[in-house]
Amino acid sequence: MLLLFDIDGTLLLDGSRAHAEAVVTALCEVWEVDPPDKAHGVEAAGRTDQAIARDILALSGIGDDSFEERRDSFLAAAASHYERLVPDDLTDRLAPHAIDVLGRIADDSSFRCSLVTGNIERVARLKLNAAGILGPFPEGQGGFGSDSEHRDDLPPIARLRAGQLWNGGDAWPSDQTVVIGDTPRDIACARADGAFVVAVATGPFDAGQLAEADIVLEDLRGLEAALASLS
Repeated sequence: MLLLFDIDGTLLLDGSRAHAEAVVTALCEVWEVDPPDKAHGVEAAGRTDQAIARDILALSGIGDDSFEERRDSFLAAAASHYERLVPDDLTDRLAPHAIDVLGRIADDSSFRCSLVTGNIERVARLKLNAAGILGPFPEGQGGFGSDSEHRDDLPPIARLRAGQLWNGGDAWPSDQTVVIGDTPRDIACARADGAFVVAVATGPFDAGQLAEADIVLEDLRGLEAALASLS
């Protein structure tokens, strides 16, 4: 079974302050603008870095065409700034039971661990490394906010990459895939791809707001039992 983990709100409770600063700094650098006053009010939960960036730029009157032209420069700049800003140690921001559960799952040959996150890939890997949980997630695997602006695109990208490593080149089947996240957008992207979804109420949404998931958990502690019921 392929497990596609979200990061912010799922594996980490708060890993986004330096991340947000890196994104805004990159936008100001690439487009030569001052930080918009209302940038902090742009909705972020479950969205990709590209989608968030586009909305922040709109506050400065910068349109879609300009974003498309400078997208790659923005992605590179944001990753570079995050590498400079990321705290050395994010272990105090780990979600409850994340280390223990990931350790057991990584040792179980029936599971393959990967990522589906709105983070730029380099940001995601730096963040997980600082939290001490990068090990279960192989390089080159996952679907990231640098791959597409649209979260619904990310599970198919992750399954394609997983298939190249673990399934003889064929995309990993969606009916053997579970998205694990903390927002309605995680649920929606799983549904769009025909995958299962387990939601954890460790982010900004409560269990009632996540009720459309196959299984809703208080935290990651119940993940292994949830996966057993889906397999």
